[in-house]
Amino acid sequence: MPQQDARILVVDDEPFNLEILGEHLTDVGYEVVTAEDGEAAWSLLTHDRDFDTILLDRMMPRMDGMALLARLKQSEISHIPVIMQTAVGAAENVREGLAAGAYYYLIKPFQRDMLLAIVAAAVKFYREKRQLESQLEAQASTYRLLERGEFRFRTLDEARQLTLLLSNACPEPQRVAVGLSELLVNAVEHGNLGISYADKTRLLQQGRWQEEVEIRLASADFRRRNVHVAFEKRADTLAFTITDEGEGFDWQPFLEFSPERAFDPHGRGISMARMLSFDSVEYQGCGNAVIARVRIADD
Repeated sequence: MPQQDARILVVDDEPFNLEILGEHLTDVGYEVVTAEDGEAAWSLLTHDRDFDTILLDRMMPRMDGMALLARLKQSEISHIPVIMQTAVGAAENVREGLAAGAYYYLIKPFQRDMLLAIVAAAVKFYREKRQLESQLEAQASTYRLLERGEFRFRTLDEARQLTLLLSNACPEPQRVAVGLSELLVNAVEHGNLGISYADKTRLLQQGRWQEEVEIRLASADFRRRNVHVAFEKRADTLAFTITDEGEGFDWQPFLEFSPERAFDPHGRGISMARMLSFDSVEYQGCGNAVIARVRIADD
């Protein structure tokens, strides 16, 4: 389901595409603003920046999608997620967009359900990131006195609460919060609850992911499972050790965000944590334990 009051900027030089995309998105409750090319979009964004996601065509006259993306990532609105839509499915083109900061992709012609799933995922990520940042600003900085601690939780709400506490123990809480939240949520849904990558893709497309999480949390098979977190402040490093009680997974493919997963509505968490939040992310054994580290700068 779309986030309440979410605004989407759709940039495409084809009037028919603008019409179809606009219809699909407004039908489910999004507010849609359109621009006919990158130049028009940039002009619009100079005075209206209140968007939750930008849906951007790659090939356009005047200013194409890659040029607009580069300008966005160097601006004060670099935090708005960009969904790149393209008719070119070659891996090198997708890889170029990912490197430039487009973590979501749609390939033309796209299915309506996939469009809505990708947009919902981008908006959800953006809204949760903003909420975390707002909550972090409101929290007292006394958590930075924390030297070490051990924690146990089982639900997604508890994961978010622990994210706030432990992020505030770090010199840059907002940097750490996004990646830490991803790792804690992964430990619940993929670790303890055994929701596979394919399962989550299907559930997100059906709008049933949250429902399935609640069902599994209450089931006899999973309700006794906990995630264990150890936090330790060392001389030059903060270390988070996160261990779930699941069967583990093949974590190697998820350390880097690959073009093969660029068109899925999820699968970015581990690579984004590694790139944006932590100086190192190291999985151990079968994949049910991960150590994330943040270097502490010398005063």
